[in-house]
Amino acid sequence: MSQWIRACAVDSIDVEDVAPLVVGERHLAVYHSEEGEYYATDGHCTHERALLCEGLAMDGVIECPRHNGQFDYRSGRALGAPVLVDLRTYPVSVRDGYVYVDIDG
Repeated sequence: MSQWIRACAVDSIDVEDVAPLVVGERHLAVYHSEEGEYYATDGHCTHERALLCEGLAMDGVIECPRHNGQFDYRSGRALGAPVLVDLRTYPVSVRDGYVYVDIDG
């Protein structure tokens, strides 16, 4: 079952940037790629739970602000030590100028 949440306006996230999305106790991160696509992942690094929205997003990669671990935010794949566990990703839809995330996806 899907539960689509409006994350933000499309023009509120710069290209190659990341924005936080908090739904209850859950933290997610929403990304805007240089290709103009939007993506969403869990909001905490799988290494030591730092908030990824405080990290650097570039070339499809989010870098954790704590220990510089990197993930491909399009697939959630961990790109090497210190991060070894992939991020969960979520389906994203753009409608009427807003980014929506399926938090049950």
